[in-house]
Amino acid sequence: MNQQAGRVELTAHKRTVQGKQVKQLRREGWIPGVMYGHDFDSVPLQFEARSLQHLLSRVGGSQLINIKIEGQKKPEAALVREVQRDPIRHNLLHVDFYHVKMTERLTAEIPLEMVGESPVIEQKEGILLQDLSSIEVECLPGDLVDAIEVDLSDLVELDQALYVRDLAIPAGIDVLTDPDEMIVHLVRLEEEEIVEEEELLMPVAEEVEVITEAKEEKSTGEEE
Repeated sequence: MNQQAGRVELTAHKRTVQGKQVKQLRREGWIPGVMYGHDFDSVPLQFEARSLQHLLSRVGGSQLINIKIEGQKKPEAALVREVQRDPIRHNLLHVDFYHVKMTERLTAEIPLEMVGESPVIEQKEGILLQDLSSIEVECLPGDLVDAIEVDLSDLVELDQALYVRDLAIPAGIDVLTDPDEMIVHLVRLEEEEIVEEEELLMPVAEEVEVITEAKEEKSTGEEE
C-alpha cells in the first residue's frame, strides 16, 4: 500500500454563475464545481481548466486535496467525489469535492494496485482475470492510502484466486466491501487461445478500402 505524502493543492474561486450561464464559463477556460460535506455549507466554485485537468490526472478518489479558495486564509481539505464529462468529447463539465474533517470518519473507494508476477502467467499456462479494481473503506481522513497492493506472486496454481479477505489492510482502515468478494483469479490458457495470441502478434496486411460511391458530407451546426 502507498501511504499518502504531501497533499496536492488546487486553487479555486467562488462561483456566482449558475444554470445555463456555466456554458460561457467553460468557454472562458473555467470548470464549474461545488464543495459540500457533513456540517459544511455547500460552496459553488470554479477552477482554471488546465490546473484542474492536471490535478485529476494525478489523484484518485482516496487522495486528500488542499483547496485554496481565493479570499480565505486556510485551505480546505477535500476528496474528489464525482467528475462529470461530456459523453462524446470527454471534456470536463463539472467536479464535486467532498469537504472532510480530519477528526471525522468517512467512507471512500481505495484503488487496488497489482504488484508482483504469478509464475503460472510467466510460464504461459494461465491468464489472469480481474473482477475488482477498488474496495470501499471507512476511516479517518489521515489514515487514507493512495492504493492497496494485491500481490500476484501468491497465485501459484491454476484456478487459484485472491479475495478481499486476503488483502493486507493498514491499521485504522475498516473494509466495507464483502470479504468474500473475488479480486483476481487464474484460469487455464487453452491451446486455442495460445494460437490466437500468436496470430495477433503476426503482421497483418493493411486492408484497402474500396470506395464505390462518394460519401455525402454532413454539415454540423455551431457549438452551443
